[in-house]
Amino acid sequence: MDNFEKVKHYLMELNYDIIHEDPEEELVVIDKEDEGIKSMIIDCESPILIIEQFLFDIQTESIEMYKSLLMKNREIVHGAFVIDEDGKKVLYRDTLQLDTLDLGELEASLTSLTLLFNEYYDEIIKFSKN
Repeated sequence: MDNFEKVKHYLMELNYDIIHEDPEEELVVIDKEDEGIKSMIIDCESPILIIEQFLFDIQTESIEMYKSLLMKNREIVHGAFVIDEDGKKVLYRDTLQLDTLDLGELEASLTSLTLLFNEYYDEIIKFSKN
């Protein structure tokens, strides 16, 4: 089984809904809305797996927001807050090694985002509105 099929298999085993897939690009988009996952991109870019979840558009740049996001990065078990190349969007992003990827590792990365939402949701909403 190639890496793309392995990742898809793991996602289905973890009960994520695959809402889009592009086998040529080895990319899937998943949902699990009850855990805060909506249109998350899972991209097999050998030798790594890239996981990205859009969180919010930056309405107004503020040192308070950037400082809070960076401080929270220190507490996140897997992944981190990142800003896109245009500096307009905040995303959650994690990268994993494809060659050694197993179900538990992928689950831990995805669960990390769910835990982050549960504890940091109010801040994310506040930043998305400012």
